[in-house]
Amino acid sequence: MPQRTETAEQVADLLRTARQSLGMGLAFLSRMDGTVQTLEVVDSELPLPDGTTRPQATSFCQVIMDGELPPVIPDVTGFPAAMRLPGAQLGIRSYISVPVELSDGSVYGTFCSAGFQADPQLADRDRVLMQVLAHAAALIIEPDVRRRRRNAGIEQRLRPLMDSGPVVLLQPIIDLATGRRVGAEALSRFPREWNQPPDEVFADAGLIGERESLELAALRRAADHLPDVSGYVAMNISPATLFTPAGVQLLSALPLPRIVLELSEHDPIHDYDHLTAVLAPLRARGMRLAIDDVGAGFSSLRHIVATAPDVIKLDRSIVAGVAGDRVLSVVVHALVELADAVGATVVAEGIEVAPDAAALAGLGVGLGQGWHFDRATTADQLRDDYQLTTTAV
Repeated sequence: MPQRTETAEQVADLLRTARQSLGMGLAFLSRMDGTVQTLEVVDSELPLPDGTTRPQATSFCQVIMDGELPPVIPDVTGFPAAMRLPGAQLGIRSYISVPVELSDGSVYGTFCSAGFQADPQLADRDRVLMQVLAHAAALIIEPDVRRRRRNAGIEQRLRPLMDSGPVVLLQPIIDLATGRRVGAEALSRFPREWNQPPDEVFADAGLIGERESLELAALRRAADHLPDVSGYVAMNISPATLFTPAGVQLLSALPLPRIVLELSEHDPIHDYDHLTAVLAPLRARGMRLAIDDVGAGFSSLRHIVATAPDVIKLDRSIVAGVAGDRVLSVVVHALVELADAVGATVVAEGIEVAPDAAALAGLGVGLGQGWHFDRATTADQLRDDYQLTTTAV
């Protein structure tokens, strides 16, 4: 029998309390899905394993829920409707069942106990005991139920995208001194009705164990743009996906001198030696490495020291408003000096107004991207040159 989870063990303790208090041979928590009753957790004198299933329509629990039998049955033989059920034919002679209700009022299933002998003492007070225990069980299982429901919704949304991948658009990356486009960042876009930013969608994919699959699909869609655009294409990847054989295989097949691989500051890296080993052959063939979101947290400096990146991307939190904020200017200037020391190019993300673009150029930031130049767009909408405002405000 598979080892029970902690949640199942807690429920089993409640079932044991019910069975022993009532002097019955069987107690279980069941889930009802409309057609099948699954005995999710069982405490029994008989070898009845967790996960046993039976048709819901012919179960004692369903007939009780339909009102054809009372919730407390001291003697099954006194009820013709009960004697016709498969459970009675297998020897059940007393029964008690109460619904398991979650906090939103929905009925998850039933909390039940059955005896193989009639019990004239079985009464309404025993139903009250079962209700108390069922409520305790509901409190225990509800977090898992919510998680399963959430994951089922995520699975339903994402499954069609796992093979085709999301829509991938390109945001131009501009030389702040000349206005020339030098590259573009590939950005995933998901259906508007989801009302979720891309990082949340990828995080959701992680909850169902599919983040790597979704990232790889996005990388393939990004790579599809390479024949149609000039300059480099920056692609985002998490360390976990980079460490997979499929991730390395996909990247190895690309024209690596045209790829800038971006690792987010937010993604934890637990083994820098492994990261370096995976990246080394790719970088040797011309791929450049970027550390994304620098300035958004504390991990970026460690990432920079450990990986010696080719590109440092300044987070929008230290870019927006830099033209009028002395502290932000000092931070940006310090990061530019750090980049110079390690031989990295600086790209500022999230440039939305001309004064910030001019101020960043004045601080020595070489490249930038953001709505001031263009939003993420299709490959055929990218331009080679973009308007610059050369005077900081």
